[in-house]
Amino acid sequence: MTTTPAPATGTPTRRGPAATGRQKTGTHGPRRDDTNADLRLVVGLAAVGFSALYVISDLIEVAQGGFSTFRLVLTYLAEAAIPLFVIALYAMQRPRIGRLGLFGALAYAYSYVFFTTTVVYALAAGTPNWHALGKVFGAWMTVHGLIMVVGGLAFGLATLRAGVFPRWTGVCLMAGVVLVAAAAGLPNLTRTAAEAVPAAAFIGMGLVLLNSPRQPTAPG
Repeated sequence: MTTTPAPATGTPTRRGPAATGRQKTGTHGPRRDDTNADLRLVVGLAAVGFSALYVISDLIEVAQGGFSTFRLVLTYLAEAAIPLFVIALYAMQRPRIGRLGLFGALAYAYSYVFFTTTVVYALAAGTPNWHALGKVFGAWMTVHGLIMVVGGLAFGLATLRAGVFPRWTGVCLMAGVVLVAAAAGLPNLTRTAAEAVPAAAFIGMGLVLLNSPRQPTAPG
């Protein structure tokens, strides 16, 4: 009769794939949570900060009665950031925001890529005010204004349906883009009041991200 020898004491035990997988999951999970929290912080700060800067630049135009280099530089910084944080806000709502949200974000972002180029032109040419700038770009300004409206309506509606951000932010964005288009030919103060509405929507979304609870880091 033979006996099977017992395994030697102290012999290292091989870890199977399942055990290794559990170890990796436990290690990488908190890091992924930290990365997501950092991303929410960056996007939230961008949405709040650059939207506020955009309104501030408009208020400076109201106070000065027209364009100035300082005002246009602030506008350029704000408008150049809008495409980036709008697409990031779309990403924050995936997958619930759907294709309508993607279309809206891309259309809205594209319109502000164009508007940013008009600010560069105004800086280079010394354009005195909004009405003079509108005469230079004419129909192109109208076309991209329509793209902005369509994109804002689509993104606002998709945000409303997704339910990631408060419902009022989607409604505010939809109302805001319509008001901006309607106020295009009106005095500076009226246009500033209209442009503050979609800015408020993005500030609201950004504040939600900034107030999101940070996932606790597991002990190492």
